[in-house]
Amino acid sequence: MTDIRDLNARAVRDSMDIVRQVQVTDLGRETPCAGWTLADLLGHMTVQHHGFAAAARGDGADMKHWEFAPAGADAVQQYLAASEEVLAAFAELGEELDTVVDLPEFSIRPPRFPARVAIGFHFIDYVVHAWDVAVTLGLPFELRPEMDEAAVRITLAVPNGDNRTADGAAFVPALEIPEGASALDQVLLHLGRTPGWRAAS
Repeated sequence: MTDIRDLNARAVRDSMDIVRQVQVTDLGRETPCAGWTLADLLGHMTVQHHGFAAAARGDGADMKHWEFAPAGADAVQQYLAASEEVLAAFAELGEELDTVVDLPEFSIRPPRFPARVAIGFHFIDYVVHAWDVAVTLGLPFELRPEMDEAAVRITLAVPNGDNRTADGAAFVPALEIPEGASALDQVLLHLGRTPGWRAAS
């Protein structure tokens, strides 16, 4: 079985390649995340890396690791550094993927999960957020074929209930998935994204 950390690392490194193409002048762009500019999205992506890294190291319950701040002029450098931090933290777990970690931002209670489940959440987040940044910049995005099965399986396990409409929810309600949809489109639609999204401007 493929280690979920390997898939997660590929997703994160793909996101890093996309974020490297962001210019300061792009930070005000509209994104698929309603009401968020690219600066907001990159700030969220960066702090989530910090939060998941803290969780892997046993300190995820401390909310200081999850405090959001919009990205500034050093957004790319901050994101790349946070990406390396979270990948290192997951690697430090070794074989201890059943270790329970705290993800206090999650609406599920209690917000404690085995590390392998938490890394699965992180993997899906960064598949979707890599797509978010790519389409914001007008760049193509493809899901690696080796990610297809795990991405769809983990995504379809995400509940689609009232939790999706609560303030601060990670995802909006799911959209209908047509027969024959690609793996990427299944992921995007179940998490409330529109695969053909383009900025209004």
